[in-house]
Amino acid sequence: MPILRDLFLAMSTNSVIRNFVIHFPLSRRVTRRFVAGETLDEAIAVVKKLNKEGLLVTFDQLGESVTNAAEARQAKDGYLRALDAIAANKVKSQVSLKLTQMGLDLSTDLCLDNLRQVLRKAKEIGTLVTIDMEDSKYTQVTLNVFKTLREEFDNVGIVLQSYLYRSEEDMKALIALGANVRLCKGAYKEPATVAFPKKANVDANYLKLAQIFFETNGNSNGAYLDVASHDEKMINWVKGYTTAHQVNRNRFEFQMLYGIRSDLHRRLVAEGYTMRVYVPYGTHWYPYFMRRLAERPANVIFLISNLFR
Repeated sequence: MPILRDLFLAMSTNSVIRNFVIHFPLSRRVTRRFVAGETLDEAIAVVKKLNKEGLLVTFDQLGESVTNAAEARQAKDGYLRALDAIAANKVKSQVSLKLTQMGLDLSTDLCLDNLRQVLRKAKEIGTLVTIDMEDSKYTQVTLNVFKTLREEFDNVGIVLQSYLYRSEEDMKALIALGANVRLCKGAYKEPATVAFPKKANVDANYLKLAQIFFETNGNSNGAYLDVASHDEKMINWVKGYTTAHQVNRNRFEFQMLYGIRSDLHRRLVAEGYTMRVYVPYGTHWYPYFMRRLAERPANVIFLISNLFR
């Protein structure tokens, strides 16, 4: 469904369509499939429920591409409140964030200052902060920021996208650093000059990157892999490979998005795997929502069925 995917990705950055969708009367009810709520309290309630089912969580306070320093600091303060709430409610959760949300487009120093405050708080409560990867124009600067922070903090992780040609070399470098790496396929529209245009090649590279991690990573330097996929073929390959090669289950975990394949979330927990759910919340849900519709036709079917229910 490449045409449909391209359509929703284009819609994710269109301000006219955005204004229509966010003011559509049924939009908030429909988006609750993928977004835990607009407030921190709503999100904490979802996390408590997931924890009771044996699922771990990573919080994402939705937002990206802030336009001024005040917005960046507001986003940072939101994450500090989220970390306080994680500690106060004793829930099992990490947090995930985007660098453009922390002010990267404005100033690298501003972004780093905001991130250091978040990482210090996360360190105090004993949890991890994962830096989400955005579109390819941010890949190198995101890795640069991660490496800078990795020299100061051991509770920071990073994302790699298998649709990028460069990710093989990036994976090798991150393994050498002993990094916590979330491996995903990628959810942005990219040119064929930097990314595999065909899904089959993206999938093949995903498995190649996972194999590189499992083959080259021993238990010595602490490198850890987050297998972020809803694709059962990917998941079954990882299960089969790690079993056949006796990879310790404490070296990796599975991760999936909130609202997608909840049956598979529970099945993996029942099989004894670590399973973490990516739980987004907040008022800036539109770009995230559109990218979720772009990823899977089943999500579009869900949307249409709810609009006419």
